[in-house]
Amino acid sequence: MDQIILIKGRVKFQITLDPGVWIFDDRKRELDAVLEGKEDFTEKKINTVQRHAAQWEREITEGAIKPPTLVSETVFNKKKEISGTYCMPFKPFLENAEPEPDAEKIIIETAHGEVAISMKQGKELLLNFSRDGKSLKEDGPVHCYFADGSNRNNPIKYVKAFRVE
Repeated sequence: MDQIILIKGRVKFQITLDPGVWIFDDRKRELDAVLEGKEDFTEKKINTVQRHAAQWEREITEGAIKPPTLVSETVFNKKKEISGTYCMPFKPFLENAEPEPDAEKIIIETAHGEVAISMKQGKELLLNFSRDGKSLKEDGPVHCYFADGSNRNNPIKYVKAFRVE
């Protein structure tokens, strides 16, 4: 249960988050790339379409026979996908909880106290859930980063819950 995070408070639906399964989620992004502005949360869909188009093009020009390196490429890409430092956007989870229209802030409850942020900051929050392919067990389950990178060297750690007020 230490790895479970709640979204609670002035919301229509209380949401339970399990960052341990996000490694398989297509919405995840490389944390450094997002903080440096090199990647956003819409880019991966385009890349998926481009990858499928390239596969289609390869099959048309070379036939449906897989080249001998395709299996190695696939294994390499899968290992890369589960060994990175990733983050998830908080916004879709917050929207699914449906905060009350007059809710003004989000309190991030941690093991060492509380941090209050505005709803706008909350919608732009990044939840880092893995470092080098490992879950954040010691000081996690997630680290909270502001989208502008202002707390890049000092993220909010030991997160237990998000309380909408």
